[in-house]
Amino acid sequence: MFAFRLSVLLPSFLFLITTVNALHFYLDANEKRCFVEELPSDTVVEGHYRALEWADSTQQYILNEELGIIVEVEEMETSHVVTKTRGPSDGRFTFTSHESGDHSICISTNYTSWWSSTHIKLYLDIVVGTTKPDIESDRTHIGELSSKLRDLNQKLEEIRREQQYQREREADFRNLSENTNSKAVWYSVLQIGVLIATCTWQLRHLKRFFADKR
Repeated sequence: MFAFRLSVLLPSFLFLITTVNALHFYLDANEKRCFVEELPSDTVVEGHYRALEWADSTQQYILNEELGIIVEVEEMETSHVVTKTRGPSDGRFTFTSHESGDHSICISTNYTSWWSSTHIKLYLDIVVGTTKPDIESDRTHIGELSSKLRDLNQKLEEIRREQQYQREREADFRNLSENTNSKAVWYSVLQIGVLIATCTWQLRHLKRFFADKR
């Protein structure tokens, strides 16, 4: 069994962009060829293959309806078989990764004879789609955002009430200051009036006193 990493052939961007890995290779009828692809969890992968069998009579690769292709996908860390399908020489396969990590994608034929000298040319396109949406996680995230928005609105309302209270206090203090200043002015005017009246009375009293002394 021969294995290599698809990302070495073509770079893979697995999260937000759909990635297409296209290649072709040769294998013998009794040979299994494996590829390693690192995948995030809950990621949809689609593959399309087309196998051609070498014909000595025509000296070229042709389609053979008796040729079948076996595709087996396995999680390398846990050895869990994600999917195992058997299809025609021109077919497709689809699977969804359950856990993040390296996945082996192995391809072999339905020819089981060890003495078979049949040569296969296989074209393979693997499309790594975007990660499937986690609805429960999205709901939790939306709930957290809603809770934060409610807290923020509550804090803004408290700030608004505090500002309104401060404005009312400023207005009350301004009115009190104006009232106090007005009273202080009238009190000063009253003091001046009393002082003038007292001085006038004293001057008249002194004038009468000196007039009597004469």
